[in-house]
Amino acid sequence: MLSAIAKNGTAYDLHGNLDGHVLVLIHGLGLTRHTWDAFVPVLSEQFGVVTYDLFGHGESISAPQKPSLSVYAEQLCQLLDEIHVAKAVLVGFSLGGMINRRFAMDYPDRTQALAIFNSPHERGEAAQKLVEERAAAADAGGPAATLDAAIERWFTPEFRASQPSVIAMVKEWILANEPEDYAQARQVLANGVVELIRPQPPIKLPSLVITAEHDVGSNPAMSKAIASENDNAHCEIISGLRHLGLMEQPALFIKPLLSFLKRAELH
Repeated sequence: MLSAIAKNGTAYDLHGNLDGHVLVLIHGLGLTRHTWDAFVPVLSEQFGVVTYDLFGHGESISAPQKPSLSVYAEQLCQLLDEIHVAKAVLVGFSLGGMINRRFAMDYPDRTQALAIFNSPHERGEAAQKLVEERAAAADAGGPAATLDAAIERWFTPEFRASQPSVIAMVKEWILANEPEDYAQARQVLANGVVELIRPQPPIKLPSLVITAEHDVGSNPAMSKAIASENDNAHCEIISGLRHLGLMEQPALFIKPLLSFLKRAELH
Protein backbone atom coordinates (compact mmCIF):
# COMPACT_ATOMS: atom_id res chain seq x y z
CA MET A 1 0.00 0.00 0.00
CA LEU A 2 1.12 3.53 -0.82
CA SER A 3 -0.23 6.44 1.23
CA ALA A 4 0.26 10.01 0.04
CA ILE A 5 -1.15 13.51 -0.20
CA ALA A 6 -1.99 14.71 -3.73
CA LYS A 7 -1.10 18.15 -5.04
CA ASN A 8 -4.68 19.30 -4.45
CA GLY A 9 -4.50 18.26 -0.78
CA THR A 10 -6.30 14.93 -1.11
CA ALA A 11 -5.14 12.15 1.22
CA TYR A 12 -5.22 8.79 -0.53
CA ASP A 13 -4.07 5.16 -0.43
CA LEU A 14 -3.23 2.94 -3.38
CA HIS A 15 -3.66 -0.82 -3.13
CA GLY A 16 -2.91 -3.66 -5.54
CA ASN A 17 -1.88 -3.34 -9.18
CA LEU A 18 -3.05 -0.12 -10.84
CA ASP A 19 -1.90 -1.29 -14.29
CA GLY A 20 -5.17 -3.17 -14.85
CA HIS A 21 -8.75 -2.28 -13.93
CA VAL A 22 -8.95 0.25 -11.11
CA LEU A 23 -11.69 0.69 -8.52
CA VAL A 24 -12.08 3.99 -6.68
CA LEU A 25 -13.97 3.76 -3.39
CA ILE A 26 -15.73 6.97 -2.31
CA HIS A 27 -16.91 7.30 1.29
CA GLY A 28 -19.94 9.14 2.69
CA LEU A 29 -20.65 12.27 4.70
CA GLY A 30 -18.44 12.78 7.74
CA LEU A 31 -16.58 9.50 7.25
CA THR A 32 -13.10 8.70 5.92
CA ARG A 33 -11.44 6.39 3.42
CA HIS A 34 -11.20 3.81 6.20
CA THR A 35 -14.91 3.13 5.74
CA TRP A 36 -13.70 0.65 3.10
CA ASP A 37 -11.09 -1.18 5.16
CA ALA A 38 -12.95 -4.50 5.00
CA PHE A 39 -13.34 -4.20 1.22
CA VAL A 40 -9.75 -3.43 0.29
CA PRO A 41 -8.07 -6.80 1.00
CA VAL A 42 -10.66 -8.67 -1.08
CA LEU A 43 -10.90 -6.23 -3.98
CA SER A 44 -7.17 -5.62 -4.28
CA GLU A 45 -6.60 -9.30 -5.04
CA GLN A 46 -8.11 -8.66 -8.50
CA PHE A 47 -8.00 -4.89 -9.01
CA GLY A 48 -6.06 -1.78 -8.32
CA VAL A 49 -7.93 0.01 -5.53
CA VAL A 50 -7.87 3.70 -4.66
CA THR A 51 -9.30 5.00 -1.40
CA TYR A 52 -9.24 8.68 -0.53
CA ASP A 53 -10.69 11.30 1.79
CA LEU A 54 -13.13 13.82 0.39
CA PHE A 55 -12.26 17.48 0.81
CA GLY A 56 -12.93 18.50 4.42
CA HIS A 57 -12.83 14.89 5.66
CA GLY A 58 -10.16 12.70 7.22
CA GLU A 59 -6.69 13.89 6.30
CA SER A 60 -7.66 15.90 3.21
CA ILE A 61 -7.70 19.69 3.20
CA SER A 62 -10.89 21.73 3.21
CA ALA A 63 -12.45 22.27 -0.20
CA PRO A 64 -10.78 25.14 -2.09
CA GLN A 65 -14.24 26.55 -2.91
CA LYS A 66 -17.76 25.99 -1.66
CA PRO A 67 -18.39 22.23 -1.95
CA SER A 68 -20.75 20.85 -4.55
CA LEU A 69 -21.03 17.53 -6.31
CA SER A 70 -19.02 18.93 -9.22
CA VAL A 71 -16.30 20.22 -6.86
CA TYR A 72 -16.00 16.73 -5.36
CA ALA A 73 -15.99 15.21 -8.85
CA GLU A 74 -13.20 17.56 -9.89
CA GLN A 75 -11.25 16.57 -6.78
CA LEU A 76 -11.39 12.95 -7.93
CA CYS A 77 -10.50 13.81 -11.52
CA GLN A 78 -7.39 15.67 -10.34
CA LEU A 79 -6.41 12.69 -8.20
CA LEU A 80 -6.82 10.27 -11.11
CA ASP A 81 -4.68 12.55 -13.28
CA GLU A 82 -1.94 12.61 -10.66
CA ILE A 83 -1.83 8.83 -10.21
CA HIS A 84 -2.09 8.30 -14.01
CA VAL A 85 -5.39 6.43 -14.04
CA ALA A 86 -7.24 7.14 -17.28
CA LYS A 87 -10.51 5.41 -16.42
CA ALA A 88 -11.92 3.76 -13.30
CA VAL A 89 -14.86 1.93 -11.79
CA LEU A 90 -16.34 4.24 -9.16
CA VAL A 91 -17.85 2.70 -6.04
CA GLY A 92 -19.66 5.31 -3.95
CA PHE A 93 -21.45 5.10 -0.62
CA SER A 94 -24.22 7.60 0.25
CA LEU A 95 -22.76 11.03 -0.61
CA GLY A 96 -20.08 9.07 -2.48
CA GLY A 97 -22.82 7.50 -4.59
CA MET A 98 -23.95 10.98 -5.53
CA ILE A 99 -20.40 12.02 -6.35
CA ASN A 100 -19.78 9.06 -8.61
CA ARG A 101 -22.98 9.80 -10.55
CA ARG A 102 -21.94 13.43 -10.93
CA PHE A 103 -18.48 12.31 -12.03
CA ALA A 104 -20.02 10.07 -14.68
CA MET A 105 -22.01 13.06 -15.95
CA ASP A 106 -19.04 15.45 -15.90
CA TYR A 107 -16.32 13.02 -17.01
CA PRO A 108 -18.00 10.18 -18.93
CA ASP A 109 -14.79 9.24 -20.73
CA ARG A 110 -13.07 8.66 -17.38
CA THR A 111 -15.78 6.38 -15.96
CA GLN A 112 -15.81 2.65 -16.63
CA ALA A 113 -18.74 1.57 -14.44
CA LEU A 114 -20.61 2.65 -11.31
CA ALA A 115 -21.53 0.94 -8.05
CA ILE A 116 -23.95 3.09 -6.06
CA PHE A 117 -24.37 1.99 -2.44
CA ASN A 118 -27.05 3.36 -0.08
CA SER A 119 -27.32 6.62 -1.96
CA PRO A 120 -30.31 8.98 -2.01
CA HIS A 121 -32.42 9.97 -4.95
CA GLU A 122 -35.68 11.88 -5.38
CA ARG A 123 -37.03 12.12 -1.83
CA GLY A 124 -40.47 13.60 -2.06
CA GLU A 125 -41.49 16.86 -0.40
CA ALA A 126 -41.77 15.66 3.22
CA ALA A 127 -38.56 13.64 3.22
CA GLN A 128 -36.67 16.44 1.47
CA LYS A 129 -37.82 18.89 4.16
CA LEU A 130 -36.62 16.52 6.91
CA VAL A 131 -33.18 16.18 5.32
CA GLU A 132 -32.90 19.94 4.98
CA GLU A 133 -33.87 20.35 8.66
CA ARG A 134 -31.13 17.93 9.69
CA ALA A 135 -28.65 19.85 7.57
CA ALA A 136 -29.71 23.06 9.29
CA ALA A 137 -29.21 21.41 12.68
CA ALA A 138 -25.69 20.44 11.64
CA ASP A 139 -25.09 24.06 10.62
CA ALA A 140 -26.19 25.24 14.04
CA GLY A 141 -24.62 22.64 16.30
CA GLY A 142 -21.78 21.05 14.36
CA PRO A 143 -21.26 17.32 13.79
CA ALA A 144 -22.26 16.40 17.34
CA ALA A 145 -25.74 17.88 17.00
CA THR A 146 -27.22 14.99 15.03
CA LEU A 147 -24.66 12.25 15.74
CA ASP A 148 -26.58 9.99 18.12
CA ALA A 149 -29.65 9.96 15.90
CA ALA A 150 -27.45 9.22 12.90
CA ILE A 151 -25.80 6.25 14.60
CA GLU A 152 -29.25 4.81 15.31
CA ARG A 153 -30.22 5.20 11.64
CA TRP A 154 -26.94 3.76 10.40
CA PHE A 155 -26.52 0.56 12.46
CA THR A 156 -28.86 -2.12 13.77
CA PRO A 157 -29.43 -2.27 17.56
CA GLU A 158 -27.67 -5.64 17.70
CA PHE A 159 -24.54 -4.27 16.06
CA ARG A 160 -24.49 -1.17 18.24
CA ALA A 161 -24.66 -3.38 21.32
CA SER A 162 -22.09 -5.96 20.21
CA GLN A 163 -19.52 -3.72 18.49
CA PRO A 164 -19.00 -0.66 20.69
CA SER A 165 -15.45 -0.15 19.39
CA VAL A 166 -16.69 0.24 15.80
CA ILE A 167 -19.39 2.66 16.90
CA ALA A 168 -16.81 4.66 18.86
CA MET A 169 -14.51 4.76 15.81
CA VAL A 170 -17.27 6.06 13.52
CA LYS A 171 -18.22 8.69 16.10
CA GLU A 172 -14.58 9.75 16.29
CA TRP A 173 -14.46 10.17 12.49
CA ILE A 174 -17.58 12.34 12.54
CA LEU A 175 -16.50 14.51 15.45
CA ALA A 176 -13.08 15.11 13.88
CA ASN A 177 -14.69 17.11 11.07
CA GLU A 178 -14.44 20.87 11.24
CA PRO A 179 -17.99 22.19 11.79
CA GLU A 180 -18.00 24.38 8.68
CA ASP A 181 -16.66 21.59 6.44
CA TYR A 182 -19.24 19.16 7.80
CA ALA A 183 -22.11 21.61 7.44
CA GLN A 184 -21.20 22.41 3.84
CA ALA A 185 -20.89 18.73 2.92
CA ARG A 186 -24.20 18.04 4.56
CA GLN A 187 -25.81 20.74 2.45
CA VAL A 188 -24.48 18.96 -0.65
CA LEU A 189 -26.02 15.70 0.57
CA ALA A 190 -29.31 17.46 1.25
CA ASN A 191 -29.62 19.53 -1.89
CA GLY A 192 -27.32 18.02 -4.52
CA VAL A 193 -29.55 15.07 -5.28
CA VAL A 194 -31.84 17.31 -7.35
CA GLU A 195 -29.26 17.54 -10.13
CA LEU A 196 -29.03 13.74 -10.38
CA ILE A 197 -32.69 12.99 -11.00
CA ARG A 198 -33.43 11.82 -14.55
CA PRO A 199 -30.11 13.13 -15.91
CA GLN A 200 -29.88 14.31 -19.49
CA PRO A 201 -28.22 12.72 -21.27
CA PRO A 202 -28.95 9.57 -19.27
CA ILE A 203 -26.12 7.65 -17.62
CA LYS A 204 -25.79 4.43 -19.61
CA LEU A 205 -22.72 2.93 -17.96
CA PRO A 206 -22.85 -0.54 -16.40
CA SER A 207 -24.19 0.21 -12.93
CA LEU A 208 -24.92 -1.68 -9.72
CA VAL A 209 -27.33 -0.03 -7.29
CA ILE A 210 -27.57 -1.45 -3.77
CA THR A 211 -29.21 -0.35 -0.56
CA ALA A 212 -30.34 -1.95 2.68
CA GLU A 213 -33.88 -2.95 3.51
CA HIS A 214 -34.10 -0.62 6.52
CA ASP A 215 -32.13 2.36 5.20
CA VAL A 216 -34.63 5.16 5.73
CA GLY A 217 -32.57 7.89 4.05
CA SER A 218 -31.51 5.92 0.99
CA ASN A 219 -34.39 3.51 0.84
CA PRO A 220 -35.14 0.67 -1.58
CA ALA A 221 -37.55 2.79 -3.62
CA MET A 222 -34.78 5.32 -4.23
CA SER A 223 -32.33 2.66 -5.37
CA LYS A 224 -34.93 1.16 -7.69
CA ALA A 225 -35.56 4.64 -9.11
CA ILE A 226 -31.84 5.20 -9.73
CA ALA A 227 -31.64 1.87 -11.53
CA SER A 228 -34.80 2.57 -13.53
CA GLU A 229 -33.17 5.63 -15.10
CA ASN A 230 -30.33 3.55 -16.55
CA ASP A 231 -31.05 0.69 -18.95
CA ASN A 232 -27.68 -0.81 -18.00
CA ALA A 233 -28.28 -0.92 -14.23
CA HIS A 234 -28.96 -3.76 -11.81
CA CYS A 235 -30.52 -3.20 -8.38
CA GLU A 236 -30.21 -5.32 -5.24
CA ILE A 237 -31.68 -4.84 -1.76
CA ILE A 238 -29.80 -6.26 1.23
CA SER A 239 -32.21 -7.52 3.89
CA GLY A 240 -32.11 -6.65 7.57
CA LEU A 241 -29.54 -3.84 7.54
CA ARG A 242 -29.53 -0.06 7.86
CA HIS A 243 -27.55 2.75 6.23
CA LEU A 244 -24.02 1.59 7.14
CA GLY A 245 -24.69 -2.06 6.46
CA LEU A 246 -21.50 -2.16 4.38
CA MET A 247 -19.52 -1.75 7.61
CA GLU A 248 -21.79 -4.04 9.60
CA GLN A 249 -21.77 -6.94 7.12
CA PRO A 250 -19.33 -6.03 4.33
CA ALA A 251 -19.43 -9.47 2.74
CA LEU A 252 -23.08 -8.92 1.77
CA PHE A 253 -21.96 -5.97 -0.35
CA ILE A 254 -18.65 -7.33 -1.61
CA LYS A 255 -20.23 -10.46 -3.10
CA PRO A 256 -22.71 -8.67 -5.41
CA LEU A 257 -20.05 -6.11 -6.29
CA LEU A 258 -17.65 -8.84 -7.45
CA SER A 259 -20.46 -10.56 -9.37
CA PHE A 260 -21.31 -7.27 -11.07
CA LEU A 261 -17.70 -6.65 -12.03
CA LYS A 262 -17.48 -10.15 -13.47
CA ARG A 263 -20.66 -9.63 -15.52
CA ALA A 264 -19.19 -6.36 -16.78
CA GLU A 265 -16.05 -8.32 -17.71
CA LEU A 266 -13.96 -6.33 -15.23
CA HIS A 267 -12.10 -9.23 -13.66
